[in-house]
Amino acid sequence: MSRQLFKATAAVSGLTLLSRLLGFVRDMLIARLFGVDVATDAFFVAFKLPNFLRRLFTEGAFAHAFIPVLAEYQAQNDPAAVRQFISKSASMWAFMLLVLTLIGVLAAPLLILLLAPGFNWQGPQHDLAVLMLQITFPYLLFIALVAFAGGILNAHHQFIVPAFTPALLNISMIAAAIWLAPLLAEPVTALAWGVLIAGLAQLTLQIPPLMRLGLLPRWQLDFRDEGVKRLFKRVVPAIFSVSVTQINLLLDTLIASFLTVGSVSWLYYSDRLVEFPQGLLGLALGTVILPQLAKHHAQADPKAFSNALDWGLRLVLLTGIPATLGLILLAEPMLATLFQYDEFTHTDVQLAGQSLQAYALGLLGFLMIKVLVPGFTARQDLTTPLRYGSYAMVISLAGNVLAIPLAHAGLALATSLGALINALLLLNKLRQERVYQAAPGWVLFLVRVLLASTAMAAYLHYGVTIDDWQHWHTTARIVNLLKVILLGAGVYGAILLITGLRLRHLSVAHDKINNFLSS
Repeated sequence: MSRQLFKATAAVSGLTLLSRLLGFVRDMLIARLFGVDVATDAFFVAFKLPNFLRRLFTEGAFAHAFIPVLAEYQAQNDPAAVRQFISKSASMWAFMLLVLTLIGVLAAPLLILLLAPGFNWQGPQHDLAVLMLQITFPYLLFIALVAFAGGILNAHHQFIVPAFTPALLNISMIAAAIWLAPLLAEPVTALAWGVLIAGLAQLTLQIPPLMRLGLLPRWQLDFRDEGVKRLFKRVVPAIFSVSVTQINLLLDTLIASFLTVGSVSWLYYSDRLVEFPQGLLGLALGTVILPQLAKHHAQADPKAFSNALDWGLRLVLLTGIPATLGLILLAEPMLATLFQYDEFTHTDVQLAGQSLQAYALGLLGFLMIKVLVPGFTARQDLTTPLRYGSYAMVISLAGNVLAIPLAHAGLALATSLGALINALLLLNKLRQERVYQAAPGWVLFLVRVLLASTAMAAYLHYGVTIDDWQHWHTTARIVNLLKVILLGAGVYGAILLITGLRLRHLSVAHDKINNFLSS
């Protein structure tokens, strides 16, 4: 089982890496071509909502409602019933989204007022944000249907196409920034058109694999179907349960619109860097582990269910702890390398670095949520993660208010605190219900990881000179950053090897993985 989990996780991580790298290219272009000003703040506010919805739907939130119900139909061994459920659910989903999209386009002025009340009402910045939101809002329709298709494919252990799909958004926006922007009176609106085009391309990509499975939905709108009703009763709590962090990031943007010009952009760029490890591991693990957990629950195999969670949590800590330290210690070098060009100044690097370090403190929480929430939703328990997510959101919101003296970095810190509390509540509940029981060897495992992380942090802190980083040309920055990261990873890996941890064992059978991790 773990061989399959590891291979699927590695495949999703690899394609997510491609998407994230393209995302950095996209953001480097935006920083270089458009800088940090009222126009880019307007775009990031307008992009926040479709990007927020993209994360909600394509990063597994919808799947938490859909896959467990689909698994029940699959367990009946009735292909006709499965196809009918998929078609009726897709038709209802498309109908709801079309109505919501039309409302969103018409209500764009009000939405911008809610998202960024600090923008002057009916001022140029407000009007530009409204225009770009109206262009990008139909992306909701496309990306939510993409999430539906991805859920079907993931349930059939086809992860490649859904994992590659996000890369199309970055490709489209890069092309729009380079070729479309110079042709428009307001160049930044090209980015909004790029988002819309990407949505159509992403949906089109899902059609061939669905046809090969014989599961391409047909229009069958049925408001009274019991299976569809049961699914859509679960959609909102499922989405909220795994998306509290994204909601908090949206609230960060709202409050940041009242702060110094550039605050929205600094939060955006720092969040983009924290997204990198979240996507490579958290998204990949969450995508792969949910169908496996749903299968174990349907088969009434609690030991396999617990072992899958244990494997996921150990992998989170094995990679999440060094990633956290790396983001904190290399915050400014990474931001300078990726974004400090032309209009993006050294001051912007320093200020974005503050919020990056604050977001990094919550990285383990962000990652653990991706593994722990499936432990509930796979058992169709949506109430518990919904309740804990609500607690975390209230804590983050209160923290936002209390952290206002720390400006934009305080907002990021409050979001990290909420994520850590949410993860701890989820973990404690799974242990109380004995759904998750830690396998032997955790203490030694943590000692090894902490020793290796400490050695890596010492190298990054004492062995890396970054004082003149902002003065280096692009190639020197990239080469030095890659060298530092690779050497840091080398130190980390070497200590793990010296203390007895062997990463190659992650690709063998499940019992051997547990023996290796707990040895």
